Amino acid sequence: MYYKNSRFLPMFTNYTVDKLNTDHHPEILNVWEASVRATHHFLEEADIQVYKMLIGEEYLDTLQLFGIKHENDQLLGFIGISEKAIRLLFVLPTARAMGIGLSLVNYVYQHLYVNEVDVNEQNVQAYNFYKHLGFEVIERAATDAIGKPFPVLSMKIPSPA
Repeated sequence: MYYKNSRFLPMFTNYTVDKLNTDHHPEILNVWEASVRATHHFLEEADIQVYKMLIGEEYLDTLQLFGIKHENDQLLGFIGISEKAIRLLFVLPTARAMGIGLSLVNYVYQHLYVNEVDVNEQNVQAYNFYKHLGFEVIERAATDAIGKPFPVLSMKIPSPA
């Protein structure tokens, strides 16, 4: 795949962020699943299938969705927001560490004033990503939104003093 050897990419890449719609839902779910399988090792197969069904059938329709595509129109990563919070941010495993997640977060922060996120506590890479961007933990829940025993950290970029 084109992105497998990212050392040939420029150090800084300007990505175009596109608004996504219901036509993109199947591709969004594919990116979500590939990313979850690469990063959410604490989930069992049954958990992945439950979340995939909920996201595809209920959740995507409630979000504003934005994405970054490769020049061949392949979706590389997406972000879903509601109520000034990031609800979903996922990047294809082959496109990680290329600034796609950073570009998506920056876009919603700059244009839509989104400054909150919930992250699975066991997903240390995601936690460290948001912490590096200036998000701070403001709350911890022992379970996720559907009551499963996956602790969730609510994080927020503090207001300037």
